[in-house]
Amino acid sequence: MTTDTETHTPPSSQHALPLAGLRVVEFTHMVMGPTCGLVLADLGAEVIKVEPLDGDRTRFLLGAGAGFFPMFNRNKKSIAIDLHTPEGAEVARRLAASADVVAENFKPGTMAKYGLDYAALSAVNPRLIYVTHKGFLPGPYEHRTALDEVVQMMGGLAYMTGRPGDPLRAGTSVNDIMGGMFGAIGVLAALIQRGITGRGQEVQSALFENNVFLVGQHMLQYAMTGQPAAPMPARISPWGLYDVFTVKDGEQIFLSAVSDAQWATFCQALGFADLQSEPRYADNNRRVQERPTLLPLLRERLAGWRAADLAALFERVGLPYAPIRRPEELLDDEHLLATGGLADMTLPDGERAGQTAKATLLPFTLDGQRLGVYRSPPPLGDATTELLSALGYDAAAQVALRSAHAVG
Repeated sequence: MTTDTETHTPPSSQHALPLAGLRVVEFTHMVMGPTCGLVLADLGAEVIKVEPLDGDRTRFLLGAGAGFFPMFNRNKKSIAIDLHTPEGAEVARRLAASADVVAENFKPGTMAKYGLDYAALSAVNPRLIYVTHKGFLPGPYEHRTALDEVVQMMGGLAYMTGRPGDPLRAGTSVNDIMGGMFGAIGVLAALIQRGITGRGQEVQSALFENNVFLVGQHMLQYAMTGQPAAPMPARISPWGLYDVFTVKDGEQIFLSAVSDAQWATFCQALGFADLQSEPRYADNNRRVQERPTLLPLLRERLAGWRAADLAALFERVGLPYAPIRRPEELLDDEHLLATGGLADMTLPDGERAGQTAKATLLPFTLDGQRLGVYRSPPPLGDATTELLSALGYDAAAQVALRSAHAVG
């Protein structure tokens, strides 16, 4: 299938993105590998997503997976190839040979079956950078099948997130996303080294090791204190005032004061002179020790306040606070809208295909500018004809490939 993909105005040559001219071919699916490609694409690389003839499975997921494909596949081209056919595998090898970077996240050994592993491709192109995304780095666990939730459970993150005795995965695909980001960081480092040595290399990123990095602060807490880290809901907070409060009409708001100066400001702003002068609350460490009595007292005093009024007060005096928001509410966030943190793109699949939605951008600027959406997530095979032609397949060869169901 070949269709036109809506594109937005690409950056001008005056403001060329840093990876413009770099070709990335990604054999990826789900979240981890596509996140790596997303980062490189947003930075200006030409990223070509190789999909099976029936498309990446995430195009058709329901529920919590419905946002995977549009979130992690913008600014990419799509080519549909059946790697199980000899003709399709040959197309994939020719495409990979044209790349600066190849990215993949399949089970160990899968790419080698098609001559698409690092050893085979780097023999043809020693400058190739090959980034692989796995569940585990090479070692005793590498044969296991991993998912984000699997490594959260075995890597201590679910234990830290849930209540004691109730492990709970984090509310987003943290390891998949960060694992893809670390893969992209490895690619950027390898590109710099290639500029010095002229040679590429293999980069490996893994879910489990990413998760262990995330809980490293808790591991070092144990090393420093000899005390195991408690799950976050039961942890000993390092600050006396640092919590969610239920206030008028059942609304909730997070309030904090993380220094003695902020505690003084808090007491003065709310008229709590008695708490400010109380010796038990004189410094942060004492307030931490008194949290079992301090927090119930504060909850009682704040219960009659409206969340909006507390937010306005904390805003005025410069104290940290946060309304409790749901993800969909961020689509109308005034700060994101005012600063260009959301960009319009066209949805490629599903009941709302062709409709416009707002996408979240990478959370940094280059030269004062956010990296935008210049190509909406691609319909399946939107660039198949373009890429086959560029690889030297004439019209008759392309017809033959389609007749053999090697490409779509």
